[in-house]
Amino acid sequence: MGKPSRMNQTAISDFFLLGLSEQPEEQSLLFGVFLGTYLFTMTGNLLIILVISSDPHLHTPMYFFLANLSLTDVCFTSASIPKMLANIHTQSWTISHSGCLAQLYLLLVFGGLDNCLLAVMAYDRYVVICQLLHYNTAMSPQLCALMLGANQLPMCWVLTNCPALVNTLPLTRVAFCAHKAIPHFYCDPSALLKLACSDTRINELRIITTGLMFLTVPLMLIVLSYVRISWAMFGISSPGGCSKAFSTCGSHLTVVLLFYGSLMGVYLFPPSTHSAESQSRDAILYGDYPHAKSIHL
Repeated sequence: MGKPSRMNQTAISDFFLLGLSEQPEEQSLLFGVFLGTYLFTMTGNLLIILVISSDPHLHTPMYFFLANLSLTDVCFTSASIPKMLANIHTQSWTISHSGCLAQLYLLLVFGGLDNCLLAVMAYDRYVVICQLLHYNTAMSPQLCALMLGANQLPMCWVLTNCPALVNTLPLTRVAFCAHKAIPHFYCDPSALLKLACSDTRINELRIITTGLMFLTVPLMLIVLSYVRISWAMFGISSPGGCSKAFSTCGSHLTVVLLFYGSLMGVYLFPPSTHSAESQSRDAILYGDYPHAKSIHL
């Protein structure tokens, strides 16, 4: 039975995640590919956390941030992919209203944490290359704990929970129309607002404002860090020293380009020039970013 007939029989409290394909013959292939990728992602990130936590020589700020990035990616991927796999396996494309909002909140929180961690790691690379003599002071354990530690109220958690709550809670008061098909494999805020029957201009403005603010600031910090790093690398006369400096931040820069490139592909291109198919491909890349991160880092 196809998806449209299921949609006509589903309770009004449900949404429909249309996924990546409506062709029945492609479902087994999609399930196998995403299950394998998800397991590889989980294994890679958990191994990174295990190795860093068990080796005292790796208890440095750089590896501390890397372990937190891996943990965040485990949570980020688990917020959407298991539901997608369950939908494919059961051939049921529904997600409850509360489940959709919970998934949206988790994606915003852990996506924001990725964003914040990449900025912190860029600053860490800047200090290593440009301010090495001040590294122990600039990246002290107290500062690391303030940003990410469990014994205090970490700044990154506060900075990511605020926009996630601000964008998710108002959706509980939005009235949605009878047609509730979301053309993604996860609950996307812009797609949800397109299904609303009530006025959503304030919600759209809120999403754009908070999105630009909490995306642009970390990105600018990353760009500024790499501008300073590039400037310092031009002053290195030794080819070996320049190569070592580049290898120090090459993997991080690769992940940054992948993360922000796919994110901009999903959300920033105008709808008139950005087809649903290409948006789905960018969404896959954005959702699969932790897999690439575990390879590069």
